Amino acid sequence: MAERHRVDPQLVEAVIAVESGWNPRARSPKGAQGIMQLMPKTAASYGVANPFDPAENIRGGVEHLADLVREFRDLRLALAAYSAGADAVRRYGGVPPYPETQAYVPKVLAAYERLRRIAQER
Repeated sequence: MAERHRVDPQLVEAVIAVESGWNPRARSPKGAQGIMQLMPKTAASYGVANPFDPAENIRGGVEHLADLVREFRDLRLALAAYSAGADAVRRYGGVPPYPETQAYVPKVLAAYERLRRIAQER
């Protein structure tokens, strides 16, 4: 799935680890759902009928992440958009000043680097 959309599988794993801790039933206080914590509107726009089905949620999440990486051409900005929304990243011209997003981006990047090192050691 990740390779088909040209997204590094370790990046997807890092997003999942930070977003839901691999819990396919996760729900956020803001309404995000499932293993990749898709908002209902985002899930619907990617054809995710059941956000609690891990395969569906990951498919939609990977497509969404791939679109953000293509749009922003900067991993930090793509991750900020995944967290806070693309409109917020556009509005602020960078990572929005929201504490949650400011913490999210380095947390995902650190997890991504750890997972890449593990994959390279195999």
